[in-house]
Amino acid sequence: MATKRSKGKHLSRARLFDKISTKLTHATGSPLASILAVCLIIGWALCGPLFGFSDTWQLVINTSTTIITFLMVFIIQQTQNKDTMALHLKLNELIASQEKASNRLVDIEDLTEEELTVIKKYYARISKLAAQEKDLHSSHSLDEAEDNHQAKSRQLKKKNNA
Repeated sequence: MATKRSKGKHLSRARLFDKISTKLTHATGSPLASILAVCLIIGWALCGPLFGFSDTWQLVINTSTTIITFLMVFIIQQTQNKDTMALHLKLNELIASQEKASNRLVDIEDLTEEELTVIKKYYARISKLAAQEKDLHSSHSLDEAEDNHQAKSRQLKKKNNA
């Protein structure tokens, strides 16, 4: 019973952090936030003569910006991770729902860079095949591209020879 409660508390904390980080990310990415940041810097610069451009005056802006940057990195990263995961899941659903789509692309984000390069070469080949066909409406999966191209080429040759 205690584990269910601890999981529930963990989920509620995670949801709370998610909501806060999403709101903060949207707020800090707004034009108003940019204007406020510029005004803050201008205000700080204008205070320079009042404080004789002292080390303390410089330390205030350095410390403030460092703390804000440090915290924002984590907040923005959390929001970006969530958005990226949601996007991947949506794409996986689209791939899985298409009969002729290559299921090799589901969870492709987990592949190594070398594996992604291999798959990219397949898509480059599909692009070349599509360019040869000059048909904007044709599409191929990785698995059927070569077969479709050869079949279409044979049909075109038969047509031209007839």
